[in-house]
Amino acid sequence: MVGSSTVHLDDGYLFDLDLLALGARSELLWRSPQITLVGLGDIERVPVDLTADSIAAAGRHLANDEQPAGVGEKGVGFITLPFDRSGAGIMLVPQIVIGQRRHNEQPGGTPDTRRFVTIRDSTDSSDLVARAVREAKALMVHDLAPAPESTRLRLERPAVQWRDEVVAIAIERIAATDLEKVVLARQLVLEASNPFSIGRVIENLVARFPVAQVFAVDGFVGASPEQLVSRTERTVRANPLAGTARRSADVEVDAANIDALRGSVKDLREHRITIDWFLSELLPLCSYVDAEPEPSVLTLANVHHLGTLVEGLLSEPAPSALDLVRVVHPTPALGGAPQRLALDTITELEGFDRARYGGPTGWMDAQGNGEFAVAVRTAQIDGVSATVAAGVGVVAQSDPAAELEETQAKFQAMLGALLRAAD
Repeated sequence: MVGSSTVHLDDGYLFDLDLLALGARSELLWRSPQITLVGLGDIERVPVDLTADSIAAAGRHLANDEQPAGVGEKGVGFITLPFDRSGAGIMLVPQIVIGQRRHNEQPGGTPDTRRFVTIRDSTDSSDLVARAVREAKALMVHDLAPAPESTRLRLERPAVQWRDEVVAIAIERIAATDLEKVVLARQLVLEASNPFSIGRVIENLVARFPVAQVFAVDGFVGASPEQLVSRTERTVRANPLAGTARRSADVEVDAANIDALRGSVKDLREHRITIDWFLSELLPLCSYVDAEPEPSVLTLANVHHLGTLVEGLLSEPAPSALDLVRVVHPTPALGGAPQRLALDTITELEGFDRARYGGPTGWMDAQGNGEFAVAVRTAQIDGVSATVAAGVGVVAQSDPAAELEETQAKFQAMLGALLRAAD
């Protein structure tokens, strides 16, 4: 079997290259605080789902015997899966990956970043950089596609109807059954006069959400603030978010919103459900796992969230990142609790197919290392159509009007990126 080769870079054209601009043009991108990956060249499409056999096959597909020990970037696959655990997803394996990984900061706070190039179907490292330069140059000389001249918004369900016939009914269901929390979403479609420019949407998301996990995989674009799970050798991490407050341009009002979020019985309860569930699900796979004692507030361009870092040491042999996705998806932050009852309620009340919204999107390499985001703040772009969804966690203390307002705040993230791309 012909393998892959990786070259680590110290200087030169590829080190100076704007990887995010390149990713906007290739439309195959992953950007997190830890790593940026851009896929170029021919793309192999590999079906993948969350069955054990499919996950094992995906790992074998990425692996190769020629890979030297310690090189963790080889055989990279960009993966997006639907919210429905039984649904089929896709793994895109590009011929060329140009990446940048962030390491420990140097004295004085300067980030220590290292770039690399990986080329599939090659064991000759002598031509790797030259081939990557040719591919990158071929893309960078082109401007991004023109943005739509006009757009029209189409709601899948009227907002007031969703408030009264979905959220209100769910609250009644919680009071009358064992259902503790259910996450319910709204969907809308933005229709354009001419095709959306995925590259322009990516650029807008990168600029507006500098600390989010920004991705573009198979026309599915997003800027998720929530890490589902990551695996680096034996270290597993997750950063679940649950509990939301709207941002305000008024500094005093915004500070009051944060204080209210920190003290909200409803939001703290919603958050605790998710953290306890993560600890319970990961414990059988770990020699230890723990969570921060108190949630912190993550501030984004449009909302504030409660977030807690969960971290553990995986037992050996360590499961792959995709194996971990199989264990933790869907979390109570996107499904609810108890899980089966919550998922059945979503199917009954929500009224649309979530597709990739709320599902896992991320990357994995041949060693099983990888990162996956909870695919929120996303849009599925298909030519002149962009499908967007936003969800809320409904618990006993929920107020239907407040939950509707929260979805409106969350819609701003993607609609802003899509509409600015249409200016």
